[in-house]
Amino acid sequence: MPLPFPPFKPCPCGSGRSYGACCGPRHSGERPAETPEALMRSRYTAYALHDTDYVRRTWHPDTCPPDLKLEEDEARYTGLTVHRAEGNEVTFTATLRADGRTHRLHERSTFTLLGDKWVYVDGVEPGEKR
Repeated sequence: MPLPFPPFKPCPCGSGRSYGACCGPRHSGERPAETPEALMRSRYTAYALHDTDYVRRTWHPDTCPPDLKLEEDEARYTGLTVHRAEGNEVTFTATLRADGRTHRLHERSTFTLLGDKWVYVDGVEPGEKR
């Protein structure tokens, strides 16, 4: 079950907008992500809120892991920095706390249009070849 999040609070994705004006409408299905960066930000926020359903809905069915259960994840997501968004790729660093330690996920993510909606395909370390 996703964590409840007030729509007037700053969005966890770091956009500077409120959750209700940023990722909230994407999570509710009211407004799809218009760009790969918008989708990546909304997915980060879904991870922070332990929203497995949204992460699954926005993951390409060919690459989505069958055992994804964010509600069992005890990590606390503490920050997102987008380094580059170009074409269908977004390079970012996500910071989280788990097991009493700070971790950083640095990734170059690839997205594709599936029908008329952007979906996440996969991610690699920046500089790595696919």
